[in-house]
Amino acid sequence: MNIKMPDNDYSSIMAADRAHVWHHLTQHKTFETIDPPIMIEGKGLRVWDAKGREYLDATSGGVWTVNVGYGRTEIADAVRDQLVRLNFFSGSAGTIPGALFAKQLIEKMPGMSRVYYSNSGSEANEKAYKMVRQIAHNKYGGAKHKILYRDRDYHGTTITALSSVGQIQRRAGYGPFTPGFVEVPHCLEYRSQWQDVEDYGIRAANSIEDVILREGPETVGGLILEPITAGGGAITPPKGYWERVQQICSKYEVLLILDEVVCGMGRTGTWFGYQQYGIQPDIVTMAKGVASGYAAISCTVTTESVFNEFKSDPDDPMSYFRDISTFGGCTAGPAAALENIRIVEEENLLGNCTEMGKYLRGKLDALQNKHDLIGEVRGEGLFYGLELVVERETKTPLSEPLVQGIVSDCLKKSGVLIGAANRSFDGMNNVLFLSPAFIVTPSDIDEIVFAIDSAITRVTAVL
Repeated sequence: MNIKMPDNDYSSIMAADRAHVWHHLTQHKTFETIDPPIMIEGKGLRVWDAKGREYLDATSGGVWTVNVGYGRTEIADAVRDQLVRLNFFSGSAGTIPGALFAKQLIEKMPGMSRVYYSNSGSEANEKAYKMVRQIAHNKYGGAKHKILYRDRDYHGTTITALSSVGQIQRRAGYGPFTPGFVEVPHCLEYRSQWQDVEDYGIRAANSIEDVILREGPETVGGLILEPITAGGGAITPPKGYWERVQQICSKYEVLLILDEVVCGMGRTGTWFGYQQYGIQPDIVTMAKGVASGYAAISCTVTTESVFNEFKSDPDDPMSYFRDISTFGGCTAGPAAALENIRIVEEENLLGNCTEMGKYLRGKLDALQNKHDLIGEVRGEGLFYGLELVVERETKTPLSEPLVQGIVSDCLKKSGVLIGAANRSFDGMNNVLFLSPAFIVTPSDIDEIVFAIDSAITRVTAVL
């Protein structure tokens, strides 16, 4: 691990952080005896902390966000120039970057036509839910209001978004939840709910139809799914799954909402994860990589058909979409997003994502052949997960302390940041996550995989 000494003394920063900052997903008791982590600089795939340590970031900012890498001065310059010209105006009016980014985005999403701006993935999904609910009231007398979500999927952290999360530990202690959300089974064949069945993908999709029929098709208005389940296990859909899901939604007039907060803007090698499977959604939500973390922005994108539901009766003062997102009016987000798209296109980062994804898959498959505790390798593009087990025959999950030990070893011994499932499932937080920026090179991947290989060897030596 390389060491870069800081130019300044950051002890006062660490003291201020320890005294006043409430970190995400963190037990703060530990900071009574150790310093909190503070990142101070990033360039390319590398980041440095306040103690001068250098890390190779294989997580794109910890949560699948910094798609084009750190230190992009062209994005920072575009944001600065826009803020000087006009930093904000309520979304009830348009702005130049808002209009231009919406146009470019829609060009990459055939069949979609309208972009609604907000500032986080949770909020983008909330907007989608409100659209479903308002359509239910306007068109179906309120009956078709239920929204289905999938076991293991994650859709946000607000109470209503959390009402649609299929991860028991994420939800624990935050109920009661918003009514009208109903869970459908997951599609992870490695953890099959029906033992060995032919056409698992069709069976998993048909389980959605089973729930619709149980609840009553006249009550179900929407279905939200991740194209590839992210924090729930890096679950790629089995063969036939998405085609059957599309058929079911069409048959029962259920709006198909695709949560592209992680997969969107190129993570899988196509602009959007759903484009890997040839399906047509009614609503698509996105955040994270839309501007690669250089500004806060999220989008709820709809078809013209969905949009038209909110202008069918101009004489009714309650018929339009009566929603607002204050910071959806910030111009920094779309300004950064425009530059983000330009970089992805001009540097052919979708092509690199696909090419390096294949290289990464080959390295991970070799790693699986070497270590029996890697039960399955799953993923697409630069989005992969390794499910760790005690033994392959029983698929008993590796304990969370050991999984986290591997993550910690990569960090401390090799200077490589990788991710892992946490606070998601009881006894099933056993998946390692890799999601490097789209600029990753073969040598970067070699370094990442070598770190994991070494960490597994060291941490599991006691088994």
